[in-house]
Amino acid sequence: MLGLEAMNGSGENFPRREANSRSLLWLIAGRCGAALLLLLVGVVLSYKGFGSFNRDSTRGALYIVLAVFALSILYALWARVLPAQTRLQAGVQSFIDVLLVTWLVWATGDLNSPYTPLYIVIITIIGIFLGSRGALVASVGCVLCYTLVMLAVVFALPSFELGASNSYSIGKVVETIGFNDAAFLLVGLLAARLAVRQSRSDVELLEATHALTNLRALHERIVESIRSGLVTADLQGCIYTFNAAAEEITGYTAANMRGQHVSLLFGSITDRIEEAISVVPDSRAPARHETECLTAEGLRIRLGYSISPLFAESGETTGLVITFQDLTQVRALEDASRRQDRLAAVGRVAAGIAHEIRNPLASMRGSIQVLQSELHDPSQGQLMEIVLRESDRLNRIITDFLTYARPLPPALAEVDVREPLRETFTLLRHSPELRDGHTLDEKLPDEPVTALVDAAGLRQVFWNLSRNALQAMPQGGRLLAEVSRAAHRRVRITFTDTGDGMTPEQVERLFEPFSNSTSGGTGLGLSIVYQIIRDHGGTINVRSREGHGTTITIELPQKETLKLGTMK
Repeated sequence: MLGLEAMNGSGENFPRREANSRSLLWLIAGRCGAALLLLLVGVVLSYKGFGSFNRDSTRGALYIVLAVFALSILYALWARVLPAQTRLQAGVQSFIDVLLVTWLVWATGDLNSPYTPLYIVIITIIGIFLGSRGALVASVGCVLCYTLVMLAVVFALPSFELGASNSYSIGKVVETIGFNDAAFLLVGLLAARLAVRQSRSDVELLEATHALTNLRALHERIVESIRSGLVTADLQGCIYTFNAAAEEITGYTAANMRGQHVSLLFGSITDRIEEAISVVPDSRAPARHETECLTAEGLRIRLGYSISPLFAESGETTGLVITFQDLTQVRALEDASRRQDRLAAVGRVAAGIAHEIRNPLASMRGSIQVLQSELHDPSQGQLMEIVLRESDRLNRIITDFLTYARPLPPALAEVDVREPLRETFTLLRHSPELRDGHTLDEKLPDEPVTALVDAAGLRQVFWNLSRNALQAMPQGGRLLAEVSRAAHRRVRITFTDTGDGMTPEQVERLFEPFSNSTSGGTGLGLSIVYQIIRDHGGTINVRSREGHGTTITIELPQKETLKLGTMK
């Protein structure tokens, strides 16, 4: 009954692995198939060619089939209603199968019943399904059932006479029963031994699986915990892993980057990949490279990276490992440090010179005004106006330079950032620099956005950035200012224009004093902007393309964090 179910493998290691109810249903279906096969065997054996067998075997097999099908219906209902009791149900089914085989052996009414080997099949299957203890209990149970039924069969035969020529002798009875009982016990011991070994193998396999799972999880945690970006790719440069730091640096997700080419991040690096592949293992440290990368948000960042070949256990190169870091802030700090060092000496000398120039300039302007009042020639008066206007322009340059060279410490206070921006745009709308083709838009949140800033310095920042944007749109265009909250308790202010844009070289020198990348003015306006943002502990980022306008993003902390700011 259970033999064919084992051969089908539908319930292998079923109890010990807590197989689900579907496996139990396969077990029930296998039992029905075994019963039908048993009926077929009974019909074949009842043919005249097998005269040594009684036709009662067919009738007994038919009864067994009917009983198995009736019980299978009950088993199926049990498995559906109580799917968690699969182990108990398997044990109950095995016990009933032993009784059914005993009934079948008794129905044949002979010591040499052809169905006696079914006991061995049942013991084996119980050992596989219920373990070593189940195999031993099943073997003892089969011995008791077989011995009792054989004794009942032998002593119930009317013609049975010990010692008769045509009957079994006592020795034959003892020999047959003893041989079969020994076979049952031996099979039970072997099945128990196999079950123990299989259980140990399962435990070892489970431990190895757990160890491998833990090792894999540890490897993944190590990779995800590395604060440097880590990318692995095949030899063609197609990405297949992308760690959390890489996502944080670039803004791209691992799901979106998987399958993409590494040139999306690092530009054209075919030659560097070939160089990395050709390196002999352990020969030297991988070379360091730098490149610019556009993040998912469109920001330009500076990446420092190295490429190493990925070797298999055989030593064959199977892929690439690329590690990288965001050097944007480091390079910005280096540029700021160089800029400060370069200007420090010039500033100290120039500040003194500016004071010396300012005093005689004031005297010269006063003298020109006196002379202008005494002149009556209109042409000479125009010349005097030019002198006065240019002296005023020179005075403004000196004032801006002194502001840049020796700025006053910011007077910090809780300020709603929206108010200085509204005031700046109100002044711009009445400024002669605003032309008919210019459009000013503000995108402000409904609730206050406060930050600890110097209100006067912030107005100067907004004014300089707005005027610079208008000057970059000589044919008209749109200037949009936005205020929002950013991560880590910071305030973000964005100015976007549709002007002429700038080249990367102009962006690089945008905040240097007297830079020719600015559109008119003294050339110190954006340098002062940079210094004010830096003194507030903020950051300023410029994104621009020629012919596509410029976007300047400022981030300011909401709490006092006076430190050296960075420009990206």
